[in-house]
Amino acid sequence: MLTKIARVVNEGKETYALVSPDGMMAATRAELEKQSGLKLPASLEDFVFAGHAQKLASHRISFKRDLASLSLLQPIARTFKIICLSFNYSDQASWVRFGKSPPKDPVVSLKPRTSLCGPYSDIACPRFVTQLDYEGELALVIGKECRKVPEAAAAGYVAGYFVINDVSARDIQFIDKQYTRAKGFDTFGPCGPWLTTPDEISDPCNLRLTTRVNGELRQDSSTSNLVLKIGRIISSLSRVMTLEPGDIISTGTPSGTVLSLSSHVKYLQHGDVVEVEIEKLGKIRNRVVFTD
Repeated sequence: MLTKIARVVNEGKETYALVSPDGMMAATRAELEKQSGLKLPASLEDFVFAGHAQKLASHRISFKRDLASLSLLQPIARTFKIICLSFNYSDQASWVRFGKSPPKDPVVSLKPRTSLCGPYSDIACPRFVTQLDYEGELALVIGKECRKVPEAAAAGYVAGYFVINDVSARDIQFIDKQYTRAKGFDTFGPCGPWLTTPDEISDPCNLRLTTRVNGELRQDSSTSNLVLKIGRIISSLSRVMTLEPGDIISTGTPSGTVLSLSSHVKYLQHGDVVEVEIEKLGKIRNRVVFTD
């Protein structure tokens, strides 16, 4: 059973590794080939999307390498679309534009792939941004092409899940009246720490999600509060656009962002550390750095 697959740098070279169930140890691609006798593809995406992960699943894998000896990168690099949902948690109070009821279909914006960065990378924010906010979210990755997928069959198109922080420049958002530029800065999508395959997650809509800033709990919710569940999201989006292997869908953020707490909480400052953790998926930790 494969559960955690990380994209890593080992001795200066990019590769991937399986991570042990406790998240402490790893087996790199070269070590996996040696243990299994299989020839494995060079990229994590080909390993996952072309079925090699299933071939390896029948082999007993030993985890002998300390994961801390590897540098973790964002799980998915080869993506065509990063689709971010808004207004998708029942503990939010931002539905006035929908007649004081939650939206019936996904409200989305697109984030460029250059916004992605690793689970422990710095969030590099230009100094002209004055209202920098966090959004802890559950992200899923599409594993095979789909179009007009029935809701009941949608789960079969998911390659895995990971944690993402959909960082947003609220001042830019308010100026533009839409979200693409506000969410599109380089490094505004830290994610990881690895891709967790669906066999590990019995119910992705029942996972605790927390966000902390400098250790202070800001968001404390559960994906059980998703308004549109995973199947509905994929089905609805696939009726608008073809979803392709590597496409990332970020399912929305719960209450507790600075925007929702702005009466007494400051926006992110230089040196702040943001930690987003989702039950069974792991934790990402990123420092905010304002740059010229």
